[in-house]
Amino acid sequence: MHFSFQNLLFLLVAVAGFGLFAWQARKIRANILVGRDRDMSGHVNERLWKTLLVAFGQQKMFKRLTPAFLHLIVYVGFIVINVEVIEIMVDGLFGTHRFLQFLGPLYSALTGTNELLGALVVLAVVAFWWRRNASVVRRFTGPELRAWPKLDANIILYVEVVLMVALFTMNAADLKLHQLEGKDLPGAFPVSSLLTGLFPDNLTALAVLERVGWWAHIVGILLFLNYLPSSKHFHIIMAFPNVFYSRLVPQGQFSNVDSITHEVKAMMDPSYAVPAPATNPDGSALAPTPFGAKDVDDLAWTNLLSAYSCTECGRCTSVCPANLTGKLLSPRKIIMDTRDRVEEKYNSPLIFHPSLYGAEAKHNPQEQLDKENHTLLRGYVTPEELWACTTCNACVEACPVNINPLESIIEMRRFLVLEESAAPNSLNVMFSNIENNGAPWAFSPSDRFNWADDLFVTEKTPVTA
Repeated sequence: MHFSFQNLLFLLVAVAGFGLFAWQARKIRANILVGRDRDMSGHVNERLWKTLLVAFGQQKMFKRLTPAFLHLIVYVGFIVINVEVIEIMVDGLFGTHRFLQFLGPLYSALTGTNELLGALVVLAVVAFWWRRNASVVRRFTGPELRAWPKLDANIILYVEVVLMVALFTMNAADLKLHQLEGKDLPGAFPVSSLLTGLFPDNLTALAVLERVGWWAHIVGILLFLNYLPSSKHFHIIMAFPNVFYSRLVPQGQFSNVDSITHEVKAMMDPSYAVPAPATNPDGSALAPTPFGAKDVDDLAWTNLLSAYSCTECGRCTSVCPANLTGKLLSPRKIIMDTRDRVEEKYNSPLIFHPSLYGAEAKHNPQEQLDKENHTLLRGYVTPEELWACTTCNACVEACPVNINPLESIIEMRRFLVLEESAAPNSLNVMFSNIENNGAPWAFSPSDRFNWADDLFVTEKTPVTA
């Protein structure tokens, strides 16, 4: 072990890389915490089990085998390659060379598996690129997948290829360098051993290529780490907390507004004692909160966490019956809009491209987005999109990381109904009938059983004892 200028330079690069990522992560944490408070404590064992199955085990990915298989290769490759990243970090900081070689046969198994997975990752990335750019997969289209989301998806694929090329350059140059020096390189390199013929026989050139591959690989990883907060690929981190804090209640169970629940109970039962309203720590009354959600800070923090967990895979939109029948609603767009809006209003990562929609969104003239008042509702999401939802929960069931777009849709509908009375006319008529008649139909309660008058007897006769 010896220290050199390279070790000092690596330390500075590593501190800058991780420090910049921590700065961005802190901004995103602040964005999530602007959401309304929601108690998600308890049920720890159940939540851990769900996280193990859905996040670590990729359980919901296997509903579609082809993308599941390709994603599994990249996912396992990402985990195993991280072992090599740990070795590179130790070597870079302390001047060692292939620090983990003391593991002996286990090290050979790790490096061999790493190389095979690296080659499979390249093949999987090529298949992903073809599916996204050359084939006709409907869920990879839509007004929300405009220039930046599409470019972002391709950038990730290109970066993964560059990282694998750097890895094989490092290993192949190192392997041939040891061969020419008559030494054994610890580990197994089934792919790099096939590439050594492409490298020169000059020792100096091989040493330079090995260093170039080493620096390109680790600097590429640090750059990729700092690109994540601006990318849909941030889900590789956020999917785990999002699954952990996902709903445990049945999917069809809607939440109630506590204040309205108390009001109804008091109306139905005069003896019902309405709980005292919450107060500030100094005893003063809390400012009233609006019903539902008009902007991102009206949503729960778990909804904002979900916005940062979206993979933009489009599985939710591809099973949405409203979208399939030509309606404007796209559950993926609701989630992407939420993330873009919270970054527009509060903290944005290094790269920020909000979803500003033009004519391609195909909104009706009367539903044009309010671009001057950039709230989530009407600034990004139109009432037409919200009322197209059938609340069937198909999008919730399809999401591989347990995102619940329906919660955000319901909250924005609540705002339209309870704050603006802006429900569609058919719903407003139903609400009036429920209020006046106790039923959704326009008939007096006294006439409710008229339909039964002629059901069993032809003439009404008084009942005599």
